[in-house]
Amino acid sequence: MSKNVQDNPIRQLVLASSSPRRKELVASLGLSLPVSILSSDVGESVPSEWTPAHIVEQLALRKANATASILVERHEELLSLVVGADTIVVVDGQVLGKPKDHEDALLMLRSLQGREHEVYTGVACVIAQSGEATVAHRMTKVYMKPMSDEVLKRYIATGEPQDKAGAYGIQGLGSTMVEKIEGCYFNVVGLPVSLLSDMLAQYEIYVF
Repeated sequence: MSKNVQDNPIRQLVLASSSPRRKELVASLGLSLPVSILSSDVGESVPSEWTPAHIVEQLALRKANATASILVERHEELLSLVVGADTIVVVDGQVLGKPKDHEDALLMLRSLQGREHEVYTGVACVIAQSGEATVAHRMTKVYMKPMSDEVLKRYIATGEPQDKAGAYGIQGLGSTMVEKIEGCYFNVVGLPVSLLSDMLAQYEIYVF
């Protein structure tokens, strides 16, 4: 634990995300301190040579730092810990983010059919007052069933893939396309709660 936390115990958790899934997962932890939501717009372009793990960790940190900066501008940074997260899907070394349109979603889903892919989520915790950060990530392997274009198009028509990395949501209708996973389920949803709880414990924020 840092000297900063020893001298100034965290009194508020700020989630740097507008994702309803991440909000629900943080709420499910039942933390004893207040949790607020404050997302910020940040660029998500990264150097092509970055590994998937580095991409999600740095984007999570970028989001958390941007929200911390907003808190500082508002003079609300005291005793606040900002949590940022970023999720990507990787298949054959290619990173899949959120689809641009229905055609892009179909291309993504086709590339995932009948095989395995990897889902990475990075988590960053930033003490708003000092900027001190802790960053980590988790990876989960996901195995998709083979499915026809007709089925994929019907799934895309539901609208669920629009804001999802890899164009599917494992917590929704997309679960019917998943044969099995190896690793943390919540990591695929968008926030590995086991990892987050370990990171929060470093700041004396305990789930139980």
